[in-house]
Amino acid sequence: MIRGYFLNRKQLTNVFVLIDSRIPPQAIDLEFINFLGTNGIPLSIIFTKTDKEKQREVMGNVTAFRQKLSETWEQLPYIILTSSATGHGRNKLLDYIDQINETL
Repeated sequence: MIRGYFLNRKQLTNVFVLIDSRIPPQAIDLEFINFLGTNGIPLSIIFTKTDKEKQREVMGNVTAFRQKLSETWEQLPYIILTSSATGHGRNKLLDYIDQINETL
């Protein structure tokens, strides 16, 4: 059902894929992102909960995620790191949404 929605939704301008920054890359997340990319569905990756772990661990997981995607992607999707608790990345995300809306 979800795949059909993404494949048939003509007005879809961007899919925000939320990834928990506290954990290493998960096969299900990579498969979903690759499904979107293979089908030409625009997407961005939003890493969440960046305040919950040490920055070294968060960046290690983000780097590992980027490396896994680089195995199959020539150009990586737009990536934003966020925290709802601290507000980190909020303005960057809102600005990005404005940019997307301006292109419509």
